[in-house]
Formats: sequence, C-alpha cells, structure tokens
Amino acid sequence: MPSLAIVILNYNRADLLAECLESIYAAPSRCILEVWVVDNASSDDSVAMVRERFPQTHVIASMHNGGFAYGNNLALRAILGLEDETLAEEKPQARFFLASKNPILLPDYTLLLNNDTVVPPGSLDGMVDFLETHNDVGVVGPMLLLPDGSLDLACRRSFPTPEVAFYRMTGLSRLFPNNRRFGRYNLSYLDPALQTDVDSVVGACMLLRTSVIREVGLLDEQFFMYGEDLDWSYRIKLYGWRIVYYPAVQVLHYKRAASTRRAIPSIRAFYDAMRIFHRKHFAATMPALFNALIEFGITVKEILALGRNFIRPSTARRGA
Repeated sequence: MPSLAIVILNYNRADLLAECLESIYAAPSRCILEVWVVDNASSDDSVAMVRERFPQTHVIASMHNGGFAYGNNLALRAILGLEDETLAEEKPQARFFLASKNPILLPDYTLLLNNDTVVPPGSLDGMVDFLETHNDVGVVGPMLLLPDGSLDLACRRSFPTPEVAFYRMTGLSRLFPNNRRFGRYNLSYLDPALQTDVDSVVGACMLLRTSVIREVGLLDEQFFMYGEDLDWSYRIKLYGWRIVYYPAVQVLHYKRAASTRRAIPSIRAFYDAMRIFHRKHFAATMPALFNALIEFGITVKEILALGRNFIRPSTARRGA
C-alpha cells in the first residue's frame, strides 16, 4: 500500500482550510495518509481550528511568515527527517543537500496542496495510481477548475524563457491563445482534456515522488510567493524526470484566497519571482544588454500593475 504525505500551507484562512481538510478526510484514500498543515503566522484561529476539528493532522505553527517556499519547506524537512539546518542558515546553498535520518520510513509520495482547494473523492488515489504505473514521471498535477468551472490556466505551463515571457508580457498570449507559438506559456492551444507532458504544473496541487525531493532538494526560499513551483520543476526536469498534466483527476481551486487580501505585496512578489527566475536560470547565458532589457520590461509591467491597482475604486481595491 503506497504512503502519501500532504502538505497544506495556510495564512489567515481558517474557513477555506477547514473545507480543504474536510474534503481530504471525507473520502479516505487507499494510501497510508499523513496530513501536515503549516500555518504561516496567521492572526486568526486557524491553528486552534485544526487542532480541535482535525486532531489527526500534524500542525506546524510558524511564528514567521517567510512565504510559500519557506512554509512548505518546514513540513518537507519534517517529512524527510532532516537535521536542524543551522548550516543552511549560514550557507543558503546547503539547504539543497538532503540527508534523511529515516529514509526507509519516508512516504512514497508527497503532495503540495493549497488551502483554497477542494479534493473530490478518488482524486488522491487517482494521482498516486498514475505515478505508480509511470515510473519515469516524477511529478503529476491534475486539472484545476475555478469556481465558475473554467480551467485554472496555471495548472499546465511552459517555462518562462525570454521568448515565452515576451509573448506573455506583451499580451500576445492573450490575443492569440490558440496559436502554438504565442500560447505556449499556458498551453492554451491544447484541449484541457488532453493529458500531456509539461514543463511545470502548479504548486497549488502538485504530487511528487518523495525520492525526487530527496534527489533535487527543497523549494528555493528566494521566492516568497509565485515562481517557486516553476523553479522546482525546472530543477526536476534537469534530473531527467517527466512532469505530466493529468486531467483525468479534477480538483477545485478557489484561487488567490489569501493573496487577494494583500494585492500590493502580491503584485510585487509576482514580479520579484520573474526577476529571480530569469537571473537564476537564463541570465548567465544572455548578453548583458538583453538582461537589462528584460529587467526593464519586468519593472515596467510591475509599475503598470501597481498603477491599475491604485486607480481601482476603493471598494474594489485590494491591499490598499
């Protein structure tokens, strides 16, 4: 019987977290299941709610909100049985060299799951069964559906190479979503019902072999919010693993449940993630002038996004 660890990061959304946990426990999985909730210094009653209503859940109550990668890594370290990472604090690169104390007891699979998701019966087993029967696949992600029934485009993506990012930032991907060149980032030219290999699925619902995490390392905590799943996928692909979008499993995603309350920090985090990803994976192979143009373009888009947020009516503005 396969074993599965689920990691759910939470920030100030006890209501959504409760619905997410209820959906997990309502239809028990065939897997040996452990659920971990990491609370990123919430000011609401999230931690108390989990301990009272879901006592079978492991809870990590962080006193510091270090972002998506930071919070998930707290649980991943516990799952992997890592020693206290004093060295990693002094040398951040050390965080990617993992050594488990109890490798035999590690779960076979680890799922990153947003608190703003609802998991239908059979979804967990469906994703695990896919990895059980596809040994060359390291990561699988389901079809994520928004409350209105439309596809969450982020659930299947290509890496934002300079070319792909250009089409997205100039709006060409929105104007020509069915074009194979311009629609590459969200693969919008493909039928949502088509199973396909992708560069990345989304951290909102991302199932990995735990052995892949040990091989590749933890999430990169340079990313506060956004981009860390793309970075992880990029590193996983470098190790030769396939990543698959698997629409036979469907999961509801309310989306931006926490970030919509803090739009200005969210906007800044989004564009910071773009800068970090480019500098980490592409800048070294690009001419300095080209890198400067990319950085300038990201900054312009960020200023425009902040400006649009500022001129919204006060009742609609988020994070003002």
